[in-house]
Amino acid sequence: MQALRSKNKGAVICAVGVACNLLLCAAKITVGLLFGYVSVTADGFNNLSDCGSGLVALVAFYIAAKPADKEHPYGHHRAEYVAAMITGFFVLLLAVGLLREAIETLVRGGAPALSWVVYVVLGVSIAVKFGMSALYHVYAKRLDSSTLKAAAMDSFCDGFATLAVIIGAVVCPYLPSADGWAGVLVSLFIVWQGVKIIAEASSRLLGQAPDPALAERIRNMSLSAEGVLGVHDLQIYTYGKGVSFATIHTEMDASLSMLDAHTVIDALEAQVKKETGVVLTVHIDPVDLTNREESALKLQVWEAARELAEGLELHDFRLIPNSNRVEFDVGVPYACRRTDEELHGELVDIVKRLGDYEPVIRIERE
Repeated sequence: MQALRSKNKGAVICAVGVACNLLLCAAKITVGLLFGYVSVTADGFNNLSDCGSGLVALVAFYIAAKPADKEHPYGHHRAEYVAAMITGFFVLLLAVGLLREAIETLVRGGAPALSWVVYVVLGVSIAVKFGMSALYHVYAKRLDSSTLKAAAMDSFCDGFATLAVIIGAVVCPYLPSADGWAGVLVSLFIVWQGVKIIAEASSRLLGQAPDPALAERIRNMSLSAEGVLGVHDLQIYTYGKGVSFATIHTEMDASLSMLDAHTVIDALEAQVKKETGVVLTVHIDPVDLTNREESALKLQVWEAARELAEGLELHDFRLIPNSNRVEFDVGVPYACRRTDEELHGELVDIVKRLGDYEPVIRIERE
């Protein structure tokens, strides 16, 4: 019921935004064409692209609320990203046409007709845009909506873009080319907006890195669970806002019974779901705390390994019983410039220098 109310409120705010942008678009394009201001016309088409963004947000609120089904077991939240990319390409096509018209105006020369109507329309537009930004900002906080948060920033930027158009119109009587240059600036601004929309949507479709704060929170909650000695290999997968899954490996004393360990991880999974909304699956890595040789060897390998590169993580360390084989995983940050082959070779040398061991090392980028 709460999700439905949020969806309805968000949809109403988006509908108000679409209506305001349509009115601004009609007024600016009409005034721009009547008085020959290419920059004002360009700003009007910018508002038209904002209508498209608003419609995308409207669609997103409704599609995202559809329940999961057989074909889409994780819901329909990513439909917003597809629609946003389509809008972004539309914005770019629009901007290219406006940029061409602005350049033709510069080449053609001549000053547009002066009229107080132009200044009134642009002044009202700035007031409306800043008002919309404030409205979006308030409800973005209330509904925890990234869509409305982006719309707030977009409207704020649009207000300043229109301010640039006013400056161009004021300067026009003294510098006839000012309107053309203002048109170029507004067109480039629209290009920037379109590229931002496409880049953000495509990044989310490809699978963005999870929010570091969320990852750290899940990691800390896991470490604080009773009997957990360490954690690693946290992976978070997002299918849109409010639909996230995660897996994590937890190190626990091997002497714990399966029943006791299972009770701990069940409670941890429930806690993470309740506090973050993330569906967590926990994998247990048993640690033999009574094996002193393994513990000592792990410490020696770790002290030597961390000198190879900053941020290395060592986990799943095993000294296989009745053999000289040593197995462990090494987590390597993506920022590390050394190749996996280089690191693997040096780690093998480190283990062999510590004794007659046969190392089996798995390198993981994380």
